[in-house]
Amino acid sequence: MFTTGQLIFAICFVIAFVIIMIFAYKRDKKLHKKHYRGSLWILVGFLVFVGLLLMAKWLLKQ
Repeated sequence: MFTTGQLIFAICFVIAFVIIMIFAYKRDKKLHKKHYRGSLWILVGFLVFVGLLLMAKWLLKQ
């Protein structure tokens, strides 16, 4: 389906992309801790809300 050249390019691209993303994350790590402090609670609240919706759907279906 793919030629050898396309597979080699895809593998090299994925490796380079992952390496660049790791370096970018490490560089911005201090900024993330400063500006996104407390964002974990927003995620927890969102997951609880979705869980409540699913539970209400399940209870009303019975």
